Amino acid sequence: MNLNSVYGLEGKRALVTGGGTGIGKAIATCLAQSGAAVTIAGRRADVLDAAAQEVGHDCQSIALDITDMTALAKAEAELGTVDILINNAGNTLKTAFEDQTIEEFDQVFDVHVRGALELSRLVIRRMLADGRTGNIQFLSSMTAFIGQPMVSGYTISKTAINGVVRGLASEFAARSIRVNGVAPGWIDTDIFRKATQGDPARKDKIMSRIPMGHLGQTEDIGWCCAFLASPAAKYINGQVVLVDGGGATGF
Repeated sequence: MNLNSVYGLEGKRALVTGGGTGIGKAIATCLAQSGAAVTIAGRRADVLDAAAQEVGHDCQSIALDITDMTALAKAEAELGTVDILINNAGNTLKTAFEDQTIEEFDQVFDVHVRGALELSRLVIRRMLADGRTGNIQFLSSMTAFIGQPMVSGYTISKTAINGVVRGLASEFAARSIRVNGVAPGWIDTDIFRKATQGDPARKDKIMSRIPMGHLGQTEDIGWCCAFLASPAAKYINGQVVLVDGGGATGF
């Protein structure tokens, strides 16, 4: 076997939710560069169209609200068989726990957990019906391992995702579907810059926790996802891989 056959994704179809910006767009780019036929999904059609042009490799886009169960079923039917699903769509809300409403919590949980689970269910059903080897990935977060203040909804949702990975991995491994997670640390994205803007103490504390001394780049996450989807990772299942420069274990 050569490197292309071990690490390549030729002949595979991939769907990346939240693929229009940041980490999602980087994941789509890395999958496309590895040979996969990629479709990116998100709520804003104009952002997706621009991102698809940047990704290149004939990347396609589909407008999709991950919290709309009817829209999920329609989109999955239109797409047909997907070999690789990356559940990346996400949001967050920075607020004190005691001030958060259940509606605000649901806004975060419904995207990260409920929506991702329902889309995965639809994709897995088709994988099983078609008898194909499948790969499902969920984006977790270092926050699920260390906790951070003011983002309880996000932390709880990402911690739930770690359980989703273990549960689905054990259920579908014998049916040729691998399920893994990728947990980014602090990555240089618009979301990170917005979260730390005007809060130098928070940013300094974050930087002091990263042994490598710098933020990660979006492609660091993208290449990890591409690897987990490739034949090189065929015996990796039920794992949540931290891509954090050592932040979860740093001091």
